[in-house]
Amino acid sequence: MDNLKKTPLYDTHVALGGKIVDFGGWALPVQYSSIIEEHKVVRNAVGLFDVSHMGEIMLTGSNSFAFLQKVVTNDITSMKPGRVRYTPVCYPNGGTVDDILIYMIAPEHYLLVVNASNTEKDYEWFCKQAFGDVALENQSADWAQLALQGPLFMEVLEKAGVEGTIPTKNYTFKEHVLVAGVDCLVSATGYTGELGVELYCAAKDAPKLHEALMEAGREYGILPCGLGARDSLRFEAAMPLYGHEITADITPVEADLMFAIKLGKEDFIGIEALKEPRKRIRIGLKLLDKGILREHYEVFVGDKQVGFTTSGMPVPTLEGSHAMALVDVDAADSEEFTVVIRNRKLRAVRTPLPFYKRG
Repeated sequence: MDNLKKTPLYDTHVALGGKIVDFGGWALPVQYSSIIEEHKVVRNAVGLFDVSHMGEIMLTGSNSFAFLQKVVTNDITSMKPGRVRYTPVCYPNGGTVDDILIYMIAPEHYLLVVNASNTEKDYEWFCKQAFGDVALENQSADWAQLALQGPLFMEVLEKAGVEGTIPTKNYTFKEHVLVAGVDCLVSATGYTGELGVELYCAAKDAPKLHEALMEAGREYGILPCGLGARDSLRFEAAMPLYGHEITADITPVEADLMFAIKLGKEDFIGIEALKEPRKRIRIGLKLLDKGILREHYEVFVGDKQVGFTTSGMPVPTLEGSHAMALVDVDAADSEEFTVVIRNRKLRAVRTPLPFYKRG
């Protein structure tokens, strides 16, 4: 693990018995107890994730708004300080550079949170597109990020001690909130489909914050959670994962992220490509035969291959094995599909996305 990047909580993960794996060049815990146990505690109580590997890029300057309108597919015109907006970022051909969160700290001041494996690529892409009075700074090494997720998250925060206001409306945030004495940016966001917050703090403060939240959450059954549960939770909620549901070869239109694509904007990189009629679409599949769906399995209707699975697994909260798949639009409403798993042809049917929805 010596050649891998480590978050400020690496020693904490080791001490807690986390099973450390190589995740895109980062040494991170895939699980502590079991993926299913950690998954269920987030659905039913509360879990704590280290997501400090995510990238943070600070954007300032009088042309910041115009720059963002050019490089993202969503429209940030209505954003106000304290708001967060999800958006894809596209290449001119419509392929996806990344999907990111935009935090509006103040007019002419934004925090861009990007996927860990894409941080350097995104930073270079943004710098290449910059114009006028725009300053970009990759501050990823200065930040740590913890995700406290699950229906009892607020009880844990209150027990840990809070000075300031915890945001309750989705996709809003508050700066300089003291949580267990640690200065945090607290964001009502997450990647699990559950209620919760993401806590941004200085890298040096992460161990103290993690320990305080674990101690405060003891009476509520809190567990430290790894990458495995993070993936299964986001999969149940049908949240796209870069490299799977969206890639340089899969557009956000094909990934069915139309809520975050504003084709009525004056212009943005990739707009003409995204206006083209889509030929493929992301759908949900449920396996009828015995087996386990994974990524990159071929999907057929009759004898014709119509697509492939992008992510798949047994769904812990529901019964059976499910997958998200990218299929031809004209095949999407077929009554039955065939998925080829190790030369076995297994039956599947389309099922609505998300597989799981809170409440």
